[in-house]
Amino acid sequence: MTNKKKSKVNPWSWVPTLYYAEGIPYIIVMTVSVIMYKRLGISNGDIALYTSWLYLPWVIKPLWSPIVDIFKTKRFWIITMQLFIGAGLAGVALTIPVPDFFQYTLLFFWLLAFSSATHDIAADGFYMLGLSEHKQAYFVGIRSTFYRLAMITGQGLLIILAGYFETTTGLPALDININANPTAVVQTLNPGSLKLDAIDGELKIIVSSSNLDISTSKTTQAKVDSVIALAKTWNTRNGFYKVEGAKSSTSVVAPVELSSFEKFIKNTFGIEKPVVNKSLGIGNVGLIYFHLSNKPEDDEIVVNFGASGGDKSISLVEGTRFTFNKSNWNKPAFAVIQLDPKLNALSTATFEARSGNIKLSWIITFSILTGLFFVFFIYHKFILPHSPNDKPSIASGEKSVFKEFIDTFIIFFKRKNIGIIIAFLLLYRLGESQLVKLASPFLLDAREVGGLGLTTGEVGLVYGTVGIISLTLGGILGGYLASKHGLKKWLWWMLIAINLPNTVYIYLSYAMPESFLLVNLAVAVEQFGYGFGFTAYMLYMIYVSDGEHKTAHFAITTGFMALGMMIPGMLSGWLQELIGYQHFFIWVILATIPAFIITKFVPLDATFGMKKEASAE
Repeated sequence: MTNKKKSKVNPWSWVPTLYYAEGIPYIIVMTVSVIMYKRLGISNGDIALYTSWLYLPWVIKPLWSPIVDIFKTKRFWIITMQLFIGAGLAGVALTIPVPDFFQYTLLFFWLLAFSSATHDIAADGFYMLGLSEHKQAYFVGIRSTFYRLAMITGQGLLIILAGYFETTTGLPALDININANPTAVVQTLNPGSLKLDAIDGELKIIVSSSNLDISTSKTTQAKVDSVIALAKTWNTRNGFYKVEGAKSSTSVVAPVELSSFEKFIKNTFGIEKPVVNKSLGIGNVGLIYFHLSNKPEDDEIVVNFGASGGDKSISLVEGTRFTFNKSNWNKPAFAVIQLDPKLNALSTATFEARSGNIKLSWIITFSILTGLFFVFFIYHKFILPHSPNDKPSIASGEKSVFKEFIDTFIIFFKRKNIGIIIAFLLLYRLGESQLVKLASPFLLDAREVGGLGLTTGEVGLVYGTVGIISLTLGGILGGYLASKHGLKKWLWWMLIAINLPNTVYIYLSYAMPESFLLVNLAVAVEQFGYGFGFTAYMLYMIYVSDGEHKTAHFAITTGFMALGMMIPGMLSGWLQELIGYQHFFIWVILATIPAFIITKFVPLDATFGMKKEASAE
């Protein structure tokens, strides 16, 4: 009697929350992890490589999906996986403060990834078993909407929240004016001679000078190199650099020398250093240092330093990020600023030092997520209906389930033109698969290393609101046009839409605009194109999956979709570190060429998409 009653539960009470809970862990694993690791100082190479491996559970999802059918009910799997997801989120929060946080948090992200992929299987199966065909059609838009809301939460609200905690746990920001001055005296400094005592009052960042004059007189390359080497050695020795350059002390792999192949890539395709006109001499350098006014109560305070406006001929050449703790708070952390040799008159640039307890901000963010999934676990445990159709296959006497499982794979791979179909699934997003791993790091990186220097909150706003809205609008337009005229008519336009807008990143990396509005417009164009173009990919997966084993074959195509994102994404960070952001974004455009070639040969019924709408997340 109780089960009968529970099977009558109104779908409005569980469909929205179920699909909201389905989308959150996916976006955390795929997107939030990238931004978190970037803010914690992990190199682009390690971020792209190890977070791309997290696609693997979705790649091999079709291989263990029968287990969800065979053992236990879909309801059981949903509730259990939500508990596991909560445990994974708690594990990330607890291991962020430990010394080897990168390795430990990755382990918990793996738990999240496998639990999330299993939750996807169970939730989609439960949706079909728990609702009549009529209600499935009615709620398909509702589930998609709440899945999108989960994306907005993950890419937007969570990142903005982490950015807010960074700001509120940080110290007041400092603006420093760097002046090119013909009458300035050339600096000489002995770091060891500086005595920095505690200062009464609230904890704050102390800077050696809020107005630094650098002489426009010319110097030699040897002197510049010696000043940079002095600052770098001092900063490293005193623990201000948790991460420096391409490899880091938090990296899973030990720092290694570039191989011959890597040197070839870097020398051939890397960003060329500007040719210095020897007749002009070498631009002079100036030193500025930071320390804290007192010993911090927290484990560490991270200070990011970089240009915020003014003359771009005044540039930071050493010291973009410093980590202060209880042992080095009263020691100077040095930054080196250099003038362009062409400067010979008064000129000014503004630099900003901003801080935050980055680890604490992400601990708080993941703790909130842990609480959210504990609520989902309790809520769904009591509210999910007990559908009479939700029974494990092993209890139904289906002895041939494993044979059926094998047959679905055989039938799929015996399909006509299967080689071209698989190539299309792997190559359609070849450019996008590499861009998606480096887009956020590019926006977050300091301008001195080729990024745009946005804050965590600004990146959350760019991708979580403007980006998601543009993505959704592009997807809606794509679905409408495909249903009106058929996929074949719009396939090439959608292919162009998903690839051509990536050129906005080439523009951003060369122009380096300071206008936040311009950055938002560029991302909006790229995301709208992605939403419009991705429609073709999802519809083609549905087209390929049509037939007797529709659900299983669609799961196989999603595996190829994840594989097409995983492998190129793993190499993207390594490549970007070798050739720089500007040339990397050019490479992303070149990487779209195989998609245009294979699309010419892809098999597709001219009428597909016209008669009935297909929907997928």
